[in-house]
Amino acid sequence: ADLTVVSVQKWDDDAIHASSHQARVDRDAKLTHVVVSFGGGVVRVNPSVELSGAGSEGRLYGLSFADAGQHLESQVYMHHKGPHTVGDVLYKGALQGESARSVWIGDVLIGHEATGTDSYEANRNLVLTDGARADSIPNLEIETGDIQGAGHASATGRFDDEQLFYLQARGIAEDEARRLVVLGFLSEIVQRIGIPELETELTEAIERELAEGAPA
Repeated sequence: ADLTVVSVQKWDDDAIHASSHQARVDRDAKLTHVVVSFGGGVVRVNPSVELSGAGSEGRLYGLSFADAGQHLESQVYMHHKGPHTVGDVLYKGALQGESARSVWIGDVLIGHEATGTDSYEANRNLVLTDGARADSIPNLEIETGDIQGAGHASATGRFDDEQLFYLQARGIAEDEARRLVVLGFLSEIVQRIGIPELETELTEAIERELAEGAPA
């Protein structure tokens, strides 16, 4: 089996949404799971994936854009249970506005029978304004020494000054340069979805988020 699941959260500013997505992936099957969160006062989406069959693959991707007063959260759990499984976790988020908040917790467990596993998880956050906060906690537990590779990473920061300087040096205004940097940062997740119509819709949603947060 080869399944792609995309969950998009675009709620009103005062909405509260909590959900748990659970999946088991058996022999030689593939799951691509994408979480996109734009709107809502408090939004929490927790995917849990068990790679139980030999040769199974799980690719978990996430995209979020938190505005002032929003709390967007995901707790990701991936359990490598079968041998020769492949896991790829990448979540990216942007935050702008006073009290914008995101929380990401990534837990990867490589079980004692999951020999030959290849797994990596990462979370990247781009803080656009003062007052925004991103918490990121990647966790990795390995119960076997016979794996191909495993790793985890987390990074939270502001604009890359070198990227802005490069664009501005070529005649691009600062506001437009910042817009291009954010789009480039988040588009990696958008492009991995592989559904052109949805990719266009999400790119337009990111543009609206940036426009709404731009100074008057």
